[in-house]
Amino acid sequence: MKNKILLIFIVIFSININFLQANEEFNFNVTEIEITNEGNFFKGLKRGVVTTNNNQTIITADTFEYDKINNILIAKGDVIAEDRIKNYVIRTNHLTYFKNEEKIFSKGKTNATIDSKYKILSSNVALDKISDVIKSNEETFIIDDEFTEYKTDILHYTINENMLKGSNVKITTNTNKDEIEQESYNFKDGIFNLNTKEFVASETKIFVKKNIFSKEKNDPRIFGNSSKKIGNLTKINKAIFTSCKLTDSCPPWSIKAKNITHDQEKKDIIYNHPILRVYDFPVLYFPKFTHPDPTVERRSGFLQPQLNDSNILGTSLLLPYFHTLSENKDMTFKPTIFDSEIYMLQSEYRQHNENSNFVADIGLTKGYQSKVSGVTTENRNNIGHLFAKFKSKLNLNNFITSDLDFSIQKVTKDTFLKIFETNLININENVKPANQNQLQSDINLRLEHEDYNLNTGLIAYENLSGSNSDRFQYVLPYYNFSKQFYNNSLINLNFTSSGNNNLYETNKLKSVVNNDINVDSIDFFSNFGFKNNFGIYFKNLNSVGKNIDTYKSSPQIEIMNLVNLESSLPLVKIQDNYTNFIIPKLSFRINPSDMKNYKDTNRFINANNIFDINRLGINDSFEQGKSLTLGVDYKKESTDDINKYFELKLAGVLRDTPEKNIPIKSSINQETSNLFGSTKYNLSEKFNVNYNFSIDNDFNTFEENSIGFGLNFENFSNTFAFTENNGKMGDTNVWENSSTLKFNEDNYLTFKTRRNRKINLTEYYDLIYEYKNDCLVAGLKYNKSYYQDRDLKPKEDLVFSITFFPLSQYEQKIDEDAYRGDNSVFNFLN
Repeated sequence: MKNKILLIFIVIFSININFLQANEEFNFNVTEIEITNEGNFFKGLKRGVVTTNNNQTIITADTFEYDKINNILIAKGDVIAEDRIKNYVIRTNHLTYFKNEEKIFSKGKTNATIDSKYKILSSNVALDKISDVIKSNEETFIIDDEFTEYKTDILHYTINENMLKGSNVKITTNTNKDEIEQESYNFKDGIFNLNTKEFVASETKIFVKKNIFSKEKNDPRIFGNSSKKIGNLTKINKAIFTSCKLTDSCPPWSIKAKNITHDQEKKDIIYNHPILRVYDFPVLYFPKFTHPDPTVERRSGFLQPQLNDSNILGTSLLLPYFHTLSENKDMTFKPTIFDSEIYMLQSEYRQHNENSNFVADIGLTKGYQSKVSGVTTENRNNIGHLFAKFKSKLNLNNFITSDLDFSIQKVTKDTFLKIFETNLININENVKPANQNQLQSDINLRLEHEDYNLNTGLIAYENLSGSNSDRFQYVLPYYNFSKQFYNNSLINLNFTSSGNNNLYETNKLKSVVNNDINVDSIDFFSNFGFKNNFGIYFKNLNSVGKNIDTYKSSPQIEIMNLVNLESSLPLVKIQDNYTNFIIPKLSFRINPSDMKNYKDTNRFINANNIFDINRLGINDSFEQGKSLTLGVDYKKESTDDINKYFELKLAGVLRDTPEKNIPIKSSINQETSNLFGSTKYNLSEKFNVNYNFSIDNDFNTFEENSIGFGLNFENFSNTFAFTENNGKMGDTNVWENSSTLKFNEDNYLTFKTRRNRKINLTEYYDLIYEYKNDCLVAGLKYNKSYYQDRDLKPKEDLVFSITFFPLSQYEQKIDEDAYRGDNSVFNFLN
């Protein structure tokens, strides 16, 4: 019988059948098999496993079809193909294995795992088992165990070499983190070694992580025509770098170079023949330019240069160089070159230990010519300076904190800080003198205990505007001690002690020890709503003086006492849209003891401090005599908008007799003091006005007028202040103004001025135009000042400043963070 005989085996238990053809062998381990076509076509039904005869390849699927004649195996349904020798696994829903050619094809979505390290996600994949190459013309993702993702439009992956060939390849790092922490590398096409990370690629776009320079609005990036990485060197050819935000237009600044090389071993980024471009216009060229890569914490090298201009000193260029001495020590050499034969050699040394740090700035300025009354002297002088500070944590037992500091400030020319003000802005703020007219050197010990606080030390002051004979003041030593002895629901008992030995004006000596005991009650309320409290204050003054009118040359011990009673009546009235507060209040104080003579000192009272216990700011005396302070506070506040309110304070002092030792300028030495007032009116967040005044007790003379207002709109803001003092409160008449106009998000114009109306002189003008975006700040500043002091004469400056973030920042302080590894540290190599 010529008809083919159909033989069907239905097996309801697991069987193992071997088939041999052309020296090829498959082993089937399935639950149900169907054999047809005279034994040349087999179906494996239900789920099972097929292995090659050497057990290298194992395929698991829901169903199998095997063409014995052509040696082709088709697996369908949740297919898993594993190569045990080459250590990869392929998962898909449809797989065809051409055993004669040793090729496997998948249909639809496919994923593979290589060496448990690389995961491939693709579609319609072809695997050549002889060459160990995986191919696909579909979009493919490869993710490694370091959360790096490779995306390619065309896949050509060599398994045994872990080599990827692709088109439109995008590599993204840190895919397990936020987007701002990720970096991406885009290549038109290239070859990539996934093990060594080496590659050769054509058109390249590298997007560095957005927060690498601490500005998330930036988009730092490098574009190039081609790139390659061999070993530790990555080179991008015909490259452009910028940190500016990515837009459709050209960036505000960029660096275009023949090539940019990243040396991972030395952690350097090197630019070959770079050109700095501003809005695509070339402005600066260097043969070679290098800076540390962003992973560097500290690195020796040049810092950003600084360009300054002055009509006294001329144009100057600062070229700071940072040098690492050890893990905890470094220094910065800061030479400044002037066009007027002046040279400033300046160095800053820093040392950071576990419990202490030390900073010192020392310099020598050569070739300065003094200008006196506008005439230049013939002599050129050398000027030296030393500013240093040491801070340490003693970590003493039983103390919450225990700190010991010392500092020294010294210059060899009185006007040095004013003459070179612009050139000294890079001095560390920890050591730079806070006052251009005074230097301070000191030693200070601070102890904080759970029961008390102690602060003690030595201070030496040098008045740079004083005469040589009287310029020094020494406080050797001083101390301040405080302790709370008692605290309950009724009263607080506090003890403070302070003392100093003060030598000043060459031969004047004052030694003082103050011991104060203060008893303060809590607020208690009467049945009528009065809020009352009292305070009893004791002072023990121990003093001795030499060549001082207020202190005797023999030791004195004085006991002083002040009693203060306060009472107020808080009243509230609630309306529909406003809440009204009015608080009449009084303070009665009596001091039966004497007071040191302070009548000629500058002490000022206003409506905001008139009820303070030590309203005169005097430490060795209580305010003399008996006084009654009367005042009223009023406030009207919007219930809908807390920024909208009106506030008024009025107060004055009454005495039974005048007191000659109380400062005259305070006016509270009289039987009836001035009437002090303060008003504040906030119309909204955009407008506010404040006015302070003081009216003589004849109510005819305003001895103080101070008014200020502020405007703050979307594109314009303005502040204005006017101060006038007359009579016993002084003789001043000054107004100042500051305005800012915002043209748009990037353009600002600021104007500042101050005028002394008493001498009809404008002290200064500042006009500043600034253009600012995420990566570039450019400004034009005009400054004219009329200040004159010995070597200094009125000046007029026009300064252009520009910042390319994070490359270079003119007119910017070089702070301690920059020395410790700021990403704007650069090297300039010619």
